[in-house]
Amino acid sequence: MRFLRQSLSGLFLLAMTGALLVYAGSLVFGAVQSRLSEESRPNRSRERVFSVTVIPAQMQTVAPILTAFGQIESARTLELRAGAAGTLLELSDSFVEGGSVEAGEVLALIDPAEAQSALDRAVSDLSDAHLEEREAIRAVGLAQDEVSAAQEQAALRVKAFERQTDLAQRGVGTAATVETAELAASSARQAVLTRRQALAQAEARVEQARTRLARAELAKSDAERKLGDTQITAEFAGALSDVTAARGGLVTANEHLATLIDPSALDVSFRLSTAQYARLLNEQGALNAAPVSVVLDVFGADLVATGTLSRDSAAVGEGQSGRLVFATLDAAPGFKPGDFVRVEVTEPELRGVVRLPATALGADGNVLLIGEGDRLEAMPVRLVRRQGDDVLVRGRDLRGRNVVSARTPLLGEGIKVKPLTAEGASEIEEPEMLELSAERKAKIRAFVEANKRIPDEAKARILSQLDKDKVPAKMVQRIEGRMGG
Repeated sequence: MRFLRQSLSGLFLLAMTGALLVYAGSLVFGAVQSRLSEESRPNRSRERVFSVTVIPAQMQTVAPILTAFGQIESARTLELRAGAAGTLLELSDSFVEGGSVEAGEVLALIDPAEAQSALDRAVSDLSDAHLEEREAIRAVGLAQDEVSAAQEQAALRVKAFERQTDLAQRGVGTAATVETAELAASSARQAVLTRRQALAQAEARVEQARTRLARAELAKSDAERKLGDTQITAEFAGALSDVTAARGGLVTANEHLATLIDPSALDVSFRLSTAQYARLLNEQGALNAAPVSVVLDVFGADLVATGTLSRDSAAVGEGQSGRLVFATLDAAPGFKPGDFVRVEVTEPELRGVVRLPATALGADGNVLLIGEGDRLEAMPVRLVRRQGDDVLVRGRDLRGRNVVSARTPLLGEGIKVKPLTAEGASEIEEPEMLELSAERKAKIRAFVEANKRIPDEAKARILSQLDKDKVPAKMVQRIEGRMGG
């Protein structure tokens, strides 16, 4: 019975397995027949839609900022040179590198002994010349009196001769008497000529005395000038640089001693391309007095000064290009001649321009706009200026249109997009702040205090920031980069 039961179970399972196989075969056969009987249909793919950020094109009046790099220069510089050769007897306490001096202050004194002796001799010669002039004038007076006396004697002799001639004609006088009177008259006239010659010589002596007096006065003036050259004074208030003189040193004439710089009269010189220079000219072709901002980066604590364009170079230097432009600075505390600075010049205003991100302008000079059905349209625009990460453009029918702010290789004309409007202006990013340990702060403080190249104003600003609990990370990175740490 057990064998019969097991045999029947096996037959049942075998029958069920065969039935399932037949059913599965029929399903597969039916599916294949249904697939073969279906008509072929074209494949349809969904169009891809890209999300893009758009900004509205708004016409604006913008004053572009032209950025260049230049160098600070002093508008008033004076080289102090020795006016005479000799020994430096005295030096002012301010006659040191970086010393501040006042206008008219005596800075150095060269041994004046020889110059003083020359002046004394010139004064003595001048006194002799005055004496000679007075004697010559008196001699002229005496000579004039002698001429007058000689003329009176000549007149008397002539009258005596005429009287003897009259007597001889009347038979009273003799011929010898007449001849004697005639000889006496002739001698008197000769005496007049002699006295007149003496008068002329006396007058010539006066002229010579006056010439000698003029020469003596010139010699005295020259001696006074040479004596004055032994004393070096400051023509204006300023600071000293390139000081090479030392007390007791022997200097030669015209030897360089120092350079006097006026720190309150500073200029900045910077080079522009010819195209940039042309944008700063007015209708008469002269340089506009455009406002200028000068920035000196000192370990993150920027020094800023303002000024105006004043002049440009008269010629292009050999091997140079563009134009060298100068700007006169207003009050510029902390700036020194030789500083390398960034210069920002405000150009004349541009009307009717659209400010867009630089990423919105393609290399082909087109921008992408949102057209009908949210499909992209390409519009050519004219690039007017580049301003940092933005561009100023002009285009026909651009006002009010939505412009794609950032172009990618996937975007092109005719592509369907989903426009997204940027919400307002992004918040100003706060500078990253660090909490420094006491040891790290002390190292930075010591480095800043020992660095003589940092202006006092910037140094005080950095030290005040180090006193706070948190310090700007950018400033710390720059200072430690200079420290080599």
